[in-house]
Amino acid sequence: MSQSCCPPETETTSAATSSCCPPQPAAANCCPPATLEESCCAAKDKKERPGYRLEPYVTDWLSTPTGEVPQVATRLGRQDTLGAWQMRWGSGRNRYTIAPGLYAVGQPDGDAPVMVSANYKLSFDALRKELSKIDAWILVIDTKGINVWCAAGKGTFGTDEIVRRVKSCQLEKIVSHRQLIVPQLGAPGVAAHAVARQSGFKVIYGPVRASDLPSFLLSGLQATAQMRRVTFKARERLILTPVELVMMNKVSGWAIICLFLLGGIGPSIYSLNDMWHRGLTASAVYLAGLLTGAVLTPILLPWIPGAALAWKGVVAGLAAAVLACGLFAGLLDLPGSLALLLALPAVASYCAMNFTGSTTYTSPSGVEKEMRLAIPLQALALLGAATAWFWSAFSGGS
Repeated sequence: MSQSCCPPETETTSAATSSCCPPQPAAANCCPPATLEESCCAAKDKKERPGYRLEPYVTDWLSTPTGEVPQVATRLGRQDTLGAWQMRWGSGRNRYTIAPGLYAVGQPDGDAPVMVSANYKLSFDALRKELSKIDAWILVIDTKGINVWCAAGKGTFGTDEIVRRVKSCQLEKIVSHRQLIVPQLGAPGVAAHAVARQSGFKVIYGPVRASDLPSFLLSGLQATAQMRRVTFKARERLILTPVELVMMNKVSGWAIICLFLLGGIGPSIYSLNDMWHRGLTASAVYLAGLLTGAVLTPILLPWIPGAALAWKGVVAGLAAAVLACGLFAGLLDLPGSLALLLALPAVASYCAMNFTGSTTYTSPSGVEKEMRLAIPLQALALLGAATAWFWSAFSGGS
């Protein structure tokens, strides 16, 4: 005998669920194919609601005194991995979000810790995958799809939003304690005393890295000096370079087109042969500067002298330009060499300066001061490089 997809109504069964499942004959198919996501029969084993779609990382619903809370998996799936790869390449970053609210990991009860996270899915994923053996609550606040560190600087990961989310989730009815574990990198945007006064919950700053959370919890919420230390190792720097390259896509495309078109200008007014030869050479110099600033400079960041990233880009770019001049000494005349020595460091400096939003090396005020000084100098260097390049064209060089 076939069972109906509409279970007997209970206290947790909504009126909408009951109304969307009309009585069916015992032998009839109660799930017509046309209902799609709006059907109450779509995923009855996961208690999916009418009009709602469970995300792949949600495995079930957990009953609480204030209603049911989605339970999330701690193992990242194929879609999570693909999404992370897309974010590293800057694809759809502004849309990679999850709904703010309360989530459950494992089978948390009233004594389980509450972790605060951003609604940027990459931040949420980094947190939940480290809680595989822990029963906990994750309170996701609305940071407009921005990660914890950047959101704290912008003000979206802050006191008011934490208080608002605690109250809207009625957290005081779900947990018996009054503690929120906030990531340390979110501290600049959070006034702990104001959160306590307005919500009744004490803010405890967790470790910098989510991977240290299990040890932090086992030690009675005590962080070691290592847990408080912000690192920026080579691997951590390289992870950020793809998005920097993608952000330069549009500028790079136009730059290469312009270089090709301008490459044809010379003694014969305009030459398609010169356009191809000189344009290709100039484009190669531009790409070398791009890679030097966005890839080589971050790799060598701790060892390049100076504090300003724009200056570090100049140093790396100048070294690459000198090396190129040595390798192609027989093909470059004096103006061509001068153009190379000016253009490559200027491009590398600009690209390295863009890295300021991804590093712990700088402060907002330092970035503004650096840009005011560096951008005019970069523009002057590029103007000088263009002058030398055209000089080389009319003198018969490359």
